[in-house]
Amino acid sequence: MAKQLTDQVTFRHGATIKSRLVQSPMLTNSGKDDGYVTQDTIDYYAARSQSAGMVIVEYTYVSHAGGPSRSWADDRLQLGLYKDDQKPGFAKLAQVLKKDGNKAILQLVHSGRESNYRAKQGEKVYAPSSFDFGFLDYEVTELTDAQIREIIRDFGAATKRAIDCGFDGVEIHGANHYLLQEFFSAWSNRRTDEWGGQSLDNRMNFIMAVTAEVFRVVKTYAPKDFIVGYRISPEEIHGDTVGYDYRESNELIHKLATTFDFDYIHLSLPAYNAKPAGVDQTYAALAQPELPAETKLMIVGNVMSEDDAKDALKETDLVAVGRATLIDPQFGLKISEGRGDEIIREISPEQVKRSKLTPGLINLFSDPKMEPHLPGRESIYALHQAGSLDKSVLKNGTSASYNLDAFKK
Repeated sequence: MAKQLTDQVTFRHGATIKSRLVQSPMLTNSGKDDGYVTQDTIDYYAARSQSAGMVIVEYTYVSHAGGPSRSWADDRLQLGLYKDDQKPGFAKLAQVLKKDGNKAILQLVHSGRESNYRAKQGEKVYAPSSFDFGFLDYEVTELTDAQIREIIRDFGAATKRAIDCGFDGVEIHGANHYLLQEFFSAWSNRRTDEWGGQSLDNRMNFIMAVTAEVFRVVKTYAPKDFIVGYRISPEEIHGDTVGYDYRESNELIHKLATTFDFDYIHLSLPAYNAKPAGVDQTYAALAQPELPAETKLMIVGNVMSEDDAKDALKETDLVAVGRATLIDPQFGLKISEGRGDEIIREISPEQVKRSKLTPGLINLFSDPKMEPHLPGRESIYALHQAGSLDKSVLKNGTSASYNLDAFKK
């Protein structure tokens, strides 16, 4: 029988979601005072409790030095869950997301060299290796072995907090140029110890250690049906700068999925049907054989309608939807009720209010230079606050699309 978007999906550990649709993790710039959940955060996610069968909450940093990144103002920060007193806000977040019976997942990250807000505060920013990255306007410090091991523990501690807060699962963020990807990249990881260098196995070691710690905590403290996923960018190729290609990322996917009992692997893509240069198959088709039958494949990238989602489903188990849920928070509900033709496809000042976009999101998507953009963006240009974007994020003509990788989180 052909797969349908409205199929129930049961993961390998017993958790069931109502459909094959997932809301992808997207930065809301709604945190405050070093990553605390705000009422804007709560309102935004409460409006999306029916956007999909499962909602992945935006990338949340696990260590003080691991974020924030992509911060538009001091009161519009990335979320963090590295302190116990941040837990009450996240508990409310999980509660409002689960109020209609759908699953709430928390994406965990260390931003590595992208922790630009720490640089703005005059603090050190860390990465696997230290050199002139060219597109950063601050120096980066190489992590010591002791610091690496502390970050591994931080992922475990954040996982425990997510469990305590009532989330149904966590997603380890190994994509979009953040720390786990930085360790996997031969370009950004120039170490000579067990954590990197030219050896592909060594460049996997940090990822494997983080994953082992997350699973240790999950198996010790979480319900049996707790969901664990991993997000990966299938290539890191920027012109002549090559961190890894799809063959190497598929080796990592295979190692992760055969060593640990992941519920899903999530490919971070610019478009759901994207292909490597010179290859006839999509990234999804190339990755699928690396997964055991018990591990679901999830893909994301430019799914803006029910037809897009149906097309994407041909090569995957789960379809993640991003910008379309910003416009219409009932994207998944309407499809489940056979009302896909009623999905609102363009943003407007009225829809900004109805969809509970945060001030950070409003300012971001009302910028005429923003790419990828929301259809109908011309109608909200007047809402843009010129000059509020933290210019430290962009330097020397760095493209908006590069920095917007954060927005697909």
